[in-house]
Amino acid sequence: MKSSAENLVKFSYRKFGLLILAPGLAGILLSTSGCSTQGQQAIPPAPPPALVTVAQAVAQDVPVYLDEIGKNYASESVTITPQVAGKIIERDFVDGDDLRKDQILFKIDPRPFQAQLDLAQAQLAQSKSALDLANIQFKMYSSLPDPRAVSQVDFETRKNAVDANQALVQASEAAVEAAKLNLDYCIIRSPIDGRAGARLVDTGNIVQANTTALLSIDRLDPIYADFTVTERDLPNVRRQMSRGESRAMVRIPSDAENAARAAKLTFLDNTVQAGTGTIFMRATLPNADRHFWPGQFVDVKLVLSTFKAAVLIPNEATQVSQKGPFVYVVKPDNTVELRLVTLGQRQGENVVLASGVAPGENVVVTGQLTIGPGAKVRIGGAPGGAPGAAPGAAQGGRQ
Repeated sequence: MKSSAENLVKFSYRKFGLLILAPGLAGILLSTSGCSTQGQQAIPPAPPPALVTVAQAVAQDVPVYLDEIGKNYASESVTITPQVAGKIIERDFVDGDDLRKDQILFKIDPRPFQAQLDLAQAQLAQSKSALDLANIQFKMYSSLPDPRAVSQVDFETRKNAVDANQALVQASEAAVEAAKLNLDYCIIRSPIDGRAGARLVDTGNIVQANTTALLSIDRLDPIYADFTVTERDLPNVRRQMSRGESRAMVRIPSDAENAARAAKLTFLDNTVQAGTGTIFMRATLPNADRHFWPGQFVDVKLVLSTFKAAVLIPNEATQVSQKGPFVYVVKPDNTVELRLVTLGQRQGENVVLASGVAPGENVVVTGQLTIGPGAKVRIGGAPGGAPGAAPGAAQGGRQ
């Protein structure tokens, strides 16, 4: 009996022990499986390289310049005023016409001045007749065989009459010339080639000599671009002008930077303005197509010298940090390096680098916000504004 009971206990222990151990084993297996899953989620896969566009830094000769704001002025400006008083009877131009020199603009009623000319000519004829008579009488007195036949007073009187009538003839001739001149002034002509402004009087108005403005005419070709530079820049400007190396590039603000037109520096004022510390300068440029207009503001780039072999990159490649401006340079293994740079003057869409990047190195132009120092990048196409395209090695390194 005892043996049978022990066997029953052993069987029961084995049976229920197996049943107890089985759930524990399942728990261990589940716990191990859960730990493995959590370990895989904690180590995500590496992100793909960021897509960027690059440009190659290039070395070019670029101008060293001063950027100034100027204003256009007509090279010649004339206000037409009549030289005789009278009534305007004719106008021979249209407002805004391109006028030629000596072209007829207005006509003043000539009849009063024609009458003055006729009167002056009549007085001249009368003076000449009186002179002829005085000459005849003087010759008669001079040809007498006996000088004692006339008194000395009568002789001197006849001689003086000749001189007086000679003077009257000269005065009458001058009066005729003045009358002719006044008659010519009745026709008002353009003194220059230029563009007419709006007329200030119409036909039928009575105008006064030398006071009534009739019209303004501006010569637009060539045209002036007037601007100022600071007295701090004056020594450099004068030095370059003395060498004949300075020039100016002028453009309207709405023009592209590469559309600026060359101008010649023609004037430097003799005094620095006390209130502003600036000095007045003038550039003259051709304007046959009337691209520039008097009174219009312009951007003037005063070119002082040439910077040889300057390093250029697109302006959009530069970024700013607390340490100063920087760029990302792409290395041969397609990783990027942050480089602090020293910026020079802008040259259109590009900028000069005084230090930090060497010619031939590739700089990131777009995509800077998605990368950091040492990041791996994937290079896309070079932007249109880049000074140089990315080399073939960099293009071949795409991933």
